Amino acid sequence: MNFPFLTIITFTPIVAGVIILLTPKERKTEIKSIAAIAAFVSMVLSLYVFATYFSAQAADPAQAQYQFQEAYQWVPSLGITYHVGGDGINLTMLILTGIVSFMGVLISWGINERPREFFSFFMFLVAGVYGVFVSLDLFLLLFFYELSIFPMYFLIANWGSTRKEYAAMKLTLYLLIGSIIAMIGLLAIYFSAQLPAGSLPPGQTHTFDMLLLQQASIPIDVQRFWFLPIFIGFGVLAGIWPFHNWSPDGHVAAPTAVSMIHAGVLMKLGAYAALVTAVKLLPQAAREQLPYVILLVTVNVVYGAAIAMVQKDFKYVIGFSSVSHMGLVTMGFATMNQVGLNGAVMQMFSHGVMTALFFCVVGMIYDRAHTRQIPELGGFAKFFPIVAVAFIIGGLASMGMPGLSGFVAELQIFMGLWQANAIAPWYIFVAIISILGVVLTAAYVLRVVQQVFFGDWDPHKWHDLRPINAGDKLALVTFSAILIVVGVFPGVLMNMISSGTLPVAKLLGG
Repeated sequence: MNFPFLTIITFTPIVAGVIILLTPKERKTEIKSIAAIAAFVSMVLSLYVFATYFSAQAADPAQAQYQFQEAYQWVPSLGITYHVGGDGINLTMLILTGIVSFMGVLISWGINERPREFFSFFMFLVAGVYGVFVSLDLFLLLFFYELSIFPMYFLIANWGSTRKEYAAMKLTLYLLIGSIIAMIGLLAIYFSAQLPAGSLPPGQTHTFDMLLLQQASIPIDVQRFWFLPIFIGFGVLAGIWPFHNWSPDGHVAAPTAVSMIHAGVLMKLGAYAALVTAVKLLPQAAREQLPYVILLVTVNVVYGAAIAMVQKDFKYVIGFSSVSHMGLVTMGFATMNQVGLNGAVMQMFSHGVMTALFFCVVGMIYDRAHTRQIPELGGFAKFFPIVAVAFIIGGLASMGMPGLSGFVAELQIFMGLWQANAIAPWYIFVAIISILGVVLTAAYVLRVVQQVFFGDWDPHKWHDLRPINAGDKLALVTFSAILIVVGVFPGVLMNMISSGTLPVAKLLGG
């Protein structure tokens, strides 16, 4: 029996959340320490399984399949199993989750208002994210998906700002409705799948096991009817247009650590769930309908960047930026070839790191300036040079500057679009139009850098300019270093990602 690495990674935050709830509320330092230790343990184990898989796959490309699998019967009569495993895609997402969640705990060290409840909800949220990424059973995936949504409501409504109750309810309703629609579609797959003879135990007629369902024959009319509801149902969490407008409000209202996990990881949860359910289980319908989905996400790319450029609230700029960049992820899926899929997964990772970095910076400035209005800020590079440098690195990655991770991702997505022109004649036009989103990204990034960090500095205007603490510096340096290292040495991730996207590309014929 294999050591249960993925189970420990997933359930360590849950155990920590329960222990935190049982800790006296006066022991604030102990509460924060428990959360930090749990996040650190999950992060280290995520890095270990990533490195182990990387080494095995490099030595023998035949190892490019699900590893670290654990499978236990849960409700045999319904075909529900506790089945988890890791491949090149979800293990990349695991290390993203581990790094962002650990840094989020460090960034939140100054929270002293009901920290017991805050850190316990945060731990449950992180556990839900881990659970979705490692699940190989549809029921298990849905269970963890809902677990990742509900803590967001309480975290935003209680510790957020700027119409926090409205934003929390709007986020919850959008995501809940999307997940319910997707769940109905997954049940249609469950009941209609015709499995190979002998693949199920005696007496069992259906299964939620995703690896078995990939071998099943699903009627084409079921595929065609349910592909879009499942893909878009999960795509709501990825900010797909026109169901995206919960996202900027949620980003703005959330406390810093929650914004980091929300934009950095949670939005990738929607894209990942859409990929492993709608695309991998319904490949025939995906081949027919993804070329039309790409028209929706083209709006994401250009509209999100255009709206970000005219925002005056620093957090809204980053919120609409996320809508734009997540459009590129879905665009990569729609290319249906390995180059585009590689770019999409790399964009998920790169965007997760850069938005976590952005929200770190916004939180640090807001905590000291007590405003996020860009016209009121200025000259902060003089007082916070490390913050300015980190934001510039993230901004350059966001606009696709060569030598940074964003360039690696966006280049492959656009190359994938070019290769996919044989699928539909409008793919080239989509690529050309989407370039406008890159140009607009450069415009709003440079605008923010100029106004916030290099504008006029008024030392008499600010009265709470505390220095950046060690945890803040560690987060800034870590995120910046990742963007540079992946940009200069993309093979660190690309070999892993390629091993995970190859089976998807084969399914889609690209």
